Amino acid sequence: MNDLPVSSDAWNFLQSYTPARIAQGLTGHSLPTQALLDFQLDHARARDAVYSELDTAAIVEQLEKLHPQVLSLHSQATDRRQYLQRPDFGRRLDSRSRETLTALAPAPSDLCVVIADGLSATAINRHAIPVVSKLIVECKRMNWSMAPLCVAEQGRVAIADEIAHGLNAEMVVILIGERPGLTSPDSLGAYLTYQPKPGLTDESRNCISNIRPEGLSNEAAVQKLLYLLGEMKTRRLSGVHLKDEMLGLLP
Repeated sequence: MNDLPVSSDAWNFLQSYTPARIAQGLTGHSLPTQALLDFQLDHARARDAVYSELDTAAIVEQLEKLHPQVLSLHSQATDRRQYLQRPDFGRRLDSRSRETLTALAPAPSDLCVVIADGLSATAINRHAIPVVSKLIVECKRMNWSMAPLCVAEQGRVAIADEIAHGLNAEMVVILIGERPGLTSPDSLGAYLTYQPKPGLTDESRNCISNIRPEGLSNEAAVQKLLYLLGEMKTRRLSGVHLKDEMLGLLP
């Protein structure tokens, strides 16, 4: 039996503008073999990203070159399976981590930066350090005081509020691995909150998404972070009450 010919698609020129699956062609009523294999590969990469592990030791080592104090913390989720099944556990610190913060009795600071694996530790392992390093340089230039840098394993977005509240920080930024997509298994997200505390919901936060070479560059992400943080500090608010009115970004 002869193979069916692959029918080309008149819209395939759009593939040069987007990684989205468009104009894949047809073999009979099905996708061509190569398009199907590409889909299966991307799906496998996305699944792998969800179960990827944070390279905590390497990240802490690099952070210690940027800031004098770095804390390794952990959520109430004991492992990846529990993290995925109980999102609420990922939003709160375990007892040992809470004791670590309590013992510090920190002075007030302008900003707390948290790094958490989220749903793609791959994104953190690849992209977090360049963003944090650029952000710290700019914060020092503006004479902002900084709380200890924190790495939270098995963490979700809301864990940053408890951490920053415990460290007596006015604002918090958490860099976290976003839910992987078929063309973006390593997308980094940043969530910002003014006057963080446990119990806040998403309406209290601002978000910058898709930080990665194929999306929003590190330089552009840091520009946006600094703009939003500056507005938070000036207006004393965040979330739905803070609108992004920034005019432009570097490419």
